[in-house]
Amino acid sequence: MRQRYQRWMHEWETRLTTRDTNRVVRPFEWGLEWTEGWPGVNGSARRGDHKAAERFFHELNQRLVADSDEFFAYRMPADFRLERRKVELHAAGGNNGNGKHFGTGEFLRFTSPVASPYAENNLANARWFPARGRRAMIVLPQWNADSLSHNALCRMFNFFGIAALRLSMPYHDVRRPPELERADYAVSANIGRTIAAARQAIIEIRACADWLNSQGYTELGVLGTSLGSCYAFIASAHDERLRVNAFNHASTYFADVVWTGQSTRHIRAGIECEIELDSLRKCWLAISPMSYFDKFCRFPKKSLIVYATYDLTFLPEFSRQVVAEFERRQLQHKVAVLPCGHYTTGETPYKFLDAWHLVRFVSRALRASKS
Repeated sequence: MRQRYQRWMHEWETRLTTRDTNRVVRPFEWGLEWTEGWPGVNGSARRGDHKAAERFFHELNQRLVADSDEFFAYRMPADFRLERRKVELHAAGGNNGNGKHFGTGEFLRFTSPVASPYAENNLANARWFPARGRRAMIVLPQWNADSLSHNALCRMFNFFGIAALRLSMPYHDVRRPPELERADYAVSANIGRTIAAARQAIIEIRACADWLNSQGYTELGVLGTSLGSCYAFIASAHDERLRVNAFNHASTYFADVVWTGQSTRHIRAGIECEIELDSLRKCWLAISPMSYFDKFCRFPKKSLIVYATYDLTFLPEFSRQVVAEFERRQLQHKVAVLPCGHYTTGETPYKFLDAWHLVRFVSRALRASKS
């Protein structure tokens, strides 16, 4: 019976990960130009020299991890503002539903502390779900999420008296450059750009915490799903204010997910002919949660790690390694294991089970941190 269930679940996962027909295999690029201006970067590798570029990224990532407090430092935005506007879908899987309006919403906008060559992406966007009191969560959905994703979860937090700020990650929904159908610039075969996008997201999480503090919210947490979970962990490791953490699907190294995940096969196709997995892991070390457990341990935190038994995108073995690291370091945490996969977490009935774990943990942990 268990084998039949696993086979059924894997078939369902595969159908969900292959329903989008607009995944593009983009060519491998080092993206050296994206590193210019990063802390500790003096010059770069020679253009066109593959081995030199590989060494450059290996050495650079070692320095970035060692000096990550500087790498993820920023100047607080000076133009925080709330806007009320129509809610549009901005779906990544195609045009189904795009152009329709879904009521109106209130959005926090500010100039991102990290600039990119794309004007749309440089204006941070976060849907605001206010609540009275001092408790608030910063919420990051999954990779390629549309603008409606996780809004229901934010309203559930409101029901428990918790405000929620749902951040659009770089290159997602309203921040997506017009030439893209998906958030391809957030995770791609471009090494430097992928790091830059992660750095931008992590710093924007911290900027959201600044705004929440300015509004009187002092009990803060962060919830990230899938790619958002990676960003959330690294942000929390560098920000003491994020005391409550919910990692909804967790993994170890950024490169391992891209290399083994069913939903990132098109990215691997652009990379694997150029470098090996071990090298890619070193190239993306600075955006891998496993690099920052020492820094995560610096601050008192309460964490929930959620993973799925039949996940073909964040392989369960990676999630269990994350849990083992929490246990080894005796960090305060809880674990929830879902009987589904990565994409099926968003399907009935599993989405309700996932939401129950997340909301139950966050409401209790924030209440305890307040006392």
